[in-house]
Amino acid sequence: MTDSSLFAALRPRLFSIAYRMLGTRADADDVVQDAWLRWHGSDRAQVQSPEAWLVTIATRLAVDRLRARLSERSTYVGWWLPEPIVELDERTPESSAELASEVSMAFMWVLERLSPEERAAFLMRQVFEHEYADIADMLGKSEAACRQMVHRAQQRVQQQQPRFAVPREQHQALLGRFMAAAQNGDRAAMKTLLADDVQLVADGGGKVNSYLRVLHGAGRVAGSFWSLEHQYPQQVMYRQARINGEPGLLRYVGGKLESAQSFLIDNDRIIAVFIVRNPDKLAGVPQTIF
Repeated sequence: MTDSSLFAALRPRLFSIAYRMLGTRADADDVVQDAWLRWHGSDRAQVQSPEAWLVTIATRLAVDRLRARLSERSTYVGWWLPEPIVELDERTPESSAELASEVSMAFMWVLERLSPEERAAFLMRQVFEHEYADIADMLGKSEAACRQMVHRAQQRVQQQQPRFAVPREQHQALLGRFMAAAQNGDRAAMKTLLADDVQLVADGGGKVNSYLRVLHGAGRVAGSFWSLEHQYPQQVMYRQARINGEPGLLRYVGGKLESAQSFLIDNDRIIAVFIVRNPDKLAGVPQTIF
């Protein structure tokens, strides 16, 4: 296998790691490109396992880039959510390979609470199933330190996870009912589908109007959907899509894309809504509904 074909075969895995670390396609692509340049200039005779070498390089590059991005995100207007990966049709082999395994917006939201090293250690262990010895080598830490980082990260993630796994068909059916209620401006119907303690997180990035605080409670969350329909009667439309591998919604106002929305489901109720409105993060999504 040539160097180029070997790298091409591993590229989806490298992108998957980088996207989970950084949350944007551009940053993930930059990490993959930097990894390719280092691979191209490396001494192959010294590389025992190309996959391990490239995964280590990509992880280190992603950690460094995330550290640099943290200062930028500290001045970000409002809440920062990842750039959504949106699919309108059934999953293609390419998109399946890109993600390697599904990573929901809710999961990415929790990862944002971790330090770069904690995020890398947790992902390498829990998502990509690397041994602690390998993780220690990637991060330049002791195995004990890596175990502790993974343990702390796991505790935080578990606190945010639903108590019950929801089958995809049930998730999609619930979302279909919510979409119909939202499109009709039926606030009462929306409230029946929302948990009492539901939260809504929106990312406008200072580019468009958006909530600067997390909304809590079924009444306020349902009211936010109702108010948009009330403000633009008969102009708000929804389209179902797969967002980061899970059922989600694209919302259009006056035929133009307004947001991409992800939903966390638990016990047949929506417990969290994540709305990306920053137009910079929606460039790859169909901008009109027609």
